[in-house]
Amino acid sequence: MGIQVDVAYKSLNKFSEVLCGDKVEILKTEDSDILILADGMGSGVKANILSTLTSKILGTMFLNGATLEECVETIVETLPICQERQVAYSTFSILQVSHDGAAYLVEFDNPGCIFIRDGKLMEIPRNLREIKGKKINEYRFQARKGDVMILMSDGTINAGAGQLLNYGWQWEDIAAYALKQAALTVSASRLANVLCHACDELYLFRPGDDTTVACMRIIEGRPVHLMTGPAEHPEEDEAMVRAFMEDEDARRIVCGGTSAAIVSRVLKRSLDISYDHEDPEIPPISFIDGIDLVTEGVLTLNRTLSLLKRYVKNETVSEEFFEELDRGNGGSMVAKMLIEECTELHLYVGKAVNPAYQNPELPFDLGVRQNLVEQIRGTMEEMGKKVIVTYF
Repeated sequence: MGIQVDVAYKSLNKFSEVLCGDKVEILKTEDSDILILADGMGSGVKANILSTLTSKILGTMFLNGATLEECVETIVETLPICQERQVAYSTFSILQVSHDGAAYLVEFDNPGCIFIRDGKLMEIPRNLREIKGKKINEYRFQARKGDVMILMSDGTINAGAGQLLNYGWQWEDIAAYALKQAALTVSASRLANVLCHACDELYLFRPGDDTTVACMRIIEGRPVHLMTGPAEHPEEDEAMVRAFMEDEDARRIVCGGTSAAIVSRVLKRSLDISYDHEDPEIPPISFIDGIDLVTEGVLTLNRTLSLLKRYVKNETVSEEFFEELDRGNGGSMVAKMLIEECTELHLYVGKAVNPAYQNPELPFDLGVRQNLVEQIRGTMEEMGKKVIVTYF
């Protein structure tokens, strides 16, 4: 299997602006992942239009195999002219990483990419090109597992200028802070959020410019197996558990009291229930030797789905979101594993009906386990993760 990537970004709108002047596109081809960050001139609606056009043009053309020259020429000829400044302008960064590790980075007027390898800041050999009068930095290198690459708009280096810092947050200082945080975080989303939050603090929570941080981490494949619900026919219980236990490298989650009892019985391992009740709305977790996480079923998965949907929206992902993700209740613990520690999810779903969930007074999502599973599947696929569902 080739390398895999974890990609995420976080943006801050300029204070009092409804629209962000930065735009990020995350794209996948059959053999590569592409991250594009565009920053339109100015702020607000005009900047948003410029950055959106730039990112969409670059993304569409790259997906269709266009050369860098063709991309830049198209942008120059397409962007609308600003009536005030009489120029059409948007900066951009493009990072493409193929599954064989071949990486291609292009930068036009954005702050330089922060590249971290083996716990150190690294420089990448640069090729300076001029296309249509624009000076563009081009880099080619071989990415490997553990690498971290961070793209930024200039709102990051302007953070704190004239307030807490005389000249803004210098690139070298951002890179040093990113290096520390990369070692403390496991996911691209948490790293992007931490860096963006630091910018927000330097702006005294009134950003003077649109600010975006986009991260790509080269990671190991992280399969997660999740089993929920007893099989439709009890004689299939053992086959379901055996399938769930395949792949020694997978993290394992069991959701549901009956499911946990079945796993305990088939594996001949004790089921120990915790009495620590952090959240009154979510039943406590349990423990089975060899299983990473054992929780209650539908109530827990409903909370997990709620967190996954918030994450997919992106703009709702904040420091408070990650604080909730770090909580000790089953719903948060499942969501954290699926968001930060999973590249491929295998769902093993029993089709037996639990009469308790047919109560009309319960929320709709609790009525049918399969409905809940399908929503989790769709949300995880929106996050770019591979999902396989097996029913028993």
